[in-house]
Amino acid sequence: MTTNQPGGASTLECSDRPLRIVINGTHAKSGGGVTYLRRILPELAQQPGFELHLFLHQDQMELFYPVCDGVQLTLFDHNPGFWSTLRWEQFSLPVIAWAMGADAVFSPANYGPVFARNHVILLRNATSVITLTTRLRPMAYWMMLSGATFVSLLLAKRAIAVSEYAARILTFGLRRLFRRKLNVVYHGTSTPPRFRANNAEPGVKLLAVSDIYVQKNYHSLIKAFAEVLKKRPDLTLTIVGREIDSYYADSIRSIVVERNLVDAVRFLGYVGPSELNTLYKSCHIFVFPSTVETFGNPLLEAMSFGVPIACSNTAAMPEVIGDAGLTFDPRDTEDIARKIEMLLSDQALRASLGEKAARRALDFSLEHTAERTAQVLRSAAAADLLRPLR
Repeated sequence: MTTNQPGGASTLECSDRPLRIVINGTHAKSGGGVTYLRRILPELAQQPGFELHLFLHQDQMELFYPVCDGVQLTLFDHNPGFWSTLRWEQFSLPVIAWAMGADAVFSPANYGPVFARNHVILLRNATSVITLTTRLRPMAYWMMLSGATFVSLLLAKRAIAVSEYAARILTFGLRRLFRRKLNVVYHGTSTPPRFRANNAEPGVKLLAVSDIYVQKNYHSLIKAFAEVLKKRPDLTLTIVGREIDSYYADSIRSIVVERNLVDAVRFLGYVGPSELNTLYKSCHIFVFPSTVETFGNPLLEAMSFGVPIACSNTAAMPEVIGDAGLTFDPRDTEDIARKIEMLLSDQALRASLGEKAARRALDFSLEHTAERTAQVLRSAAAADLLRPLR
């Protein structure tokens, strides 16, 4: 273990001393989990009265380096496998947090150390993904996640849901039971909204951003794209995201080959923030075909760039997009193709929706997200405020 945490602090009155918050970052390894933690840490560090301690496995360091000012980092080098990490999280981390006098433990994931004092979880992974696969291993994972989520929700001091949709489906029909500990806090963006001067250039570039899993529904998007391409041979589709589910990634690549789309569809894999921003700026339409999503960070990113959007009408997407984009049935490839074609053929509609998207992004402030998250953490720690700091 390597650490830069400070030595023992002097005992302070509860009104003067900072709250010592342990952030369990071990779940943030790809996609939205990494995005959320990267964005929220600098904002939480600016909240008054907090002393933040981030715990990561050493293999995650490249995802978060450099760690922002105001956050003290501890790296662990245990076996990075799932079961080893789970044992460390459930048994070692609560002891470490207790020994260092932590006032609360925040796990920005569906579950965390259930025995930790004043534990706060973040409900962000929709367990209903289990209905989208018939493969044994993914089904076993999502079943385990469902159980772990429920147990953590029962034992956590507070829970944050990233949308009303997440609050509904991840309380397993028992939202009233958890109403005293449950808080809805939307994700936010710090990217200043960009109002495009015009969107008169013919739309020839489609962009889709999300790590590749079955719930991201890329197979339907690619099939719809193939239909639109018949009328618009200059059209291209760029897909950005890690191929997390290699089985599913191979299946959608097969569709690309079978439909002779190799020259029109690009898979970029992971790209850094600067390159991703360039892609948002240069694309003409952003398409978000996901079937299951508790929020959809890429959707908010595209909105902040004033990009005309076509997205699914299911899960949390309508809650996020409002009337700032066209929506489609993600299981109906004809509907997806129809909405893409509507945007491609109507310059005024693209301009109008792009402006609406940028204005809608103003409703999702990262500063507000951090303030509300800080309120929840303070509430979780409130029972121990009179305990002297170790």
